Amino acid sequence: MNRHHVYTLQPGHTPLLISLPHVGSAIPDELQGRYTERALQAEDTDWFLDRLYSFAQELGASLVVPRYSRYVVDLNRSSDNAPLYPGQNHTELCPTRHFTGDPLYRDGMAPTPTEIAQRVATYWQPYHDALREQLAQLKSIHGHAVLLDAHSIKSELPWLFAGTLPHLNLGCANGSSCAPSLRDAVAAVFTAQSDYSHVVDGRFKGGHITRHYGQPQQGVHAVQLELCWRAYMHEAPPYRWHDARAAQISPLLRRMVQTLLDWQP
Repeated sequence: MNRHHVYTLQPGHTPLLISLPHVGSAIPDELQGRYTERALQAEDTDWFLDRLYSFAQELGASLVVPRYSRYVVDLNRSSDNAPLYPGQNHTELCPTRHFTGDPLYRDGMAPTPTEIAQRVATYWQPYHDALREQLAQLKSIHGHAVLLDAHSIKSELPWLFAGTLPHLNLGCANGSSCAPSLRDAVAAVFTAQSDYSHVVDGRFKGGHITRHYGQPQQGVHAVQLELCWRAYMHEAPPYRWHDARAAQISPLLRRMVQTLLDWQP
């Protein structure tokens, strides 16, 4: 296990790397006084996903897990802060708003462009260096690499999207981040069951990580799964793991991960 000050890398022995870029919830001590009291609770964390995907290491997948909250810097945004979905509300590279649209910072305390660049260097760049290096290593060993960028989100967030999200939101950057056969194989896992709603390239098509690292013509295939909280946890604060829900969906996630492991270009 490789413990960096901003992430932990758990290496595996298969072509699959699982990235959990929004699992971190820590906010550095020196920054805490600038956030609102509410923001310090890091409510927009992808809660418990490292626990939910803990089985993946047994199957031989590598996992990279960050320490710090997306409120410090969003690891799934481009370092140039380009919006993922132009024309829609979004949170920035260094977010200034909750997913509800409410401010994260006390008045006048939001980061300056200079500080944003510093946060990119300190927190964002090491995580992406780890992703790049691990994918290159997996490709050199196995001939190809598969990246699963795993996320979770509250089912209803009107500031970001209308209505209620399906339970399972598979994103492949409109088919450009992986081979069609890989997308179809994962989608078939979801289609074969009836307990959970699903969509491919719906509201969430894959963020910066999926779009940047998914280069199927170069032998690296990336997919994003945005899983709704209601599938495995309590959606109302205090956010808590739900034993029965998690136990019900875990076999489906295991089948998805096994499919990513078994797939061959």
